[in-house]
Amino acid sequence: MQVLVLNSGSSSIKFQLFSMPEASILCSGLIERIGFEDALFNFKTNGKTITLETPILNHKDGLKLLAEHLLNKDIGIIKTSDDISIVGHRVVHGGKHFSETTEITETVKEKIRRLSSLAPLHNPANLQGIEVAEDIFPNAKQIAVFDTAFHQSIPEYAYKYAIPSKFSDEYNIRVYGFHGTSHKYVSEKAIDYLGKKESKIVTIHLGNGCSMTAVKNGKSIDHSLGFSPNTGLIMGTRSGDIDSSIIFYLAKKLNFSLDEINTLLQKESGMLGLTGFSDLRDIEEEAAKGNKSCELALQMNAYRIKKYIGSYAAILNGLDAIVFTAGIGENSQLMRRLVCEDLDFLGIAIDTQKNEIKSQEIRSIGQKDANVEILVIPTNEELEIAKQAMGLYQDKPIC
Repeated sequence: MQVLVLNSGSSSIKFQLFSMPEASILCSGLIERIGFEDALFNFKTNGKTITLETPILNHKDGLKLLAEHLLNKDIGIIKTSDDISIVGHRVVHGGKHFSETTEITETVKEKIRRLSSLAPLHNPANLQGIEVAEDIFPNAKQIAVFDTAFHQSIPEYAYKYAIPSKFSDEYNIRVYGFHGTSHKYVSEKAIDYLGKKESKIVTIHLGNGCSMTAVKNGKSIDHSLGFSPNTGLIMGTRSGDIDSSIIFYLAKKLNFSLDEINTLLQKESGMLGLTGFSDLRDIEEEAAKGNKSCELALQMNAYRIKKYIGSYAAILNGLDAIVFTAGIGENSQLMRRLVCEDLDFLGIAIDTQKNEIKSQEIRSIGQKDANVEILVIPTNEELEIAKQAMGLYQDKPIC
């Protein structure tokens, strides 16, 4: 059985085609810098790699390009669209409606659409991926796996906001949490690596979107993203934590509309607002040239992550490991070093030589005698989504 997984982020699409249940990868790839003229399309299969630099103005264009390559008679993997039995979709915000993997129906799509106001950079892209996939693979089961599901274990005292209770009781305003598929996958890998089920781990997902989770004995007990994916860490275009009074100041003193404020905080802030660049690779390159704005932005980014490590160490009452994952976490030696410097009080000490080693495998980059492991674990949200999508139908006929 072939399962195609689409992981549509705010500015990227990861994809993998699996043969299940053996979980062998038939093809994989990444579409980056969506919305730019120099977007990148990478497609890997059968030992071949195709890389294109081409304008990809939106997620729909990117998914159409992927479909062309999957069906291409020379390099494609499938002969017809019916070769794919399941398409698994990452969906960021499930709100109160979805706490489990779900088959996609018109009702489900409408609920995902309504939740777009809570995840405006993600749910629209997720929904677009679903609708394009329905057109290209009309006979496949379309399955949604929600980022919010892993964080259902966060206790009430952690997920509830200190506002009148009617807003949580009647309007479901609370911490939901995101990147759950990634945090679940890497925390389970970390537990296996440590060889102990009773564990205290902080997982650090750093990409264009960023988040951190306190994981105790395999369960999420706190998370940096909240009601929407705009709180916590400094991100590519999102502000992360700010004083809520700033919103009122922008509206009352500077005459910003609510839509303008939303756009500012979601799409024009973060590293982009600080430097003019949203891609950390560009920022690191500019910082190396002496760009002061980029140097400061990197310091601010690392500082915010340190603050969350400290707070999560407190609520976990100790630490066994911190885990770096996702595009920046796995690949940026500089960001890992900046985060881990001067945390020896917590038992965190990075080995700079180990930190420079590049690998696709799980690896420790901490000093040998340090009390806390520093792990780099490549996330595989796509495999986790494929497994959950298969699990939904393991006792049901697929065709």
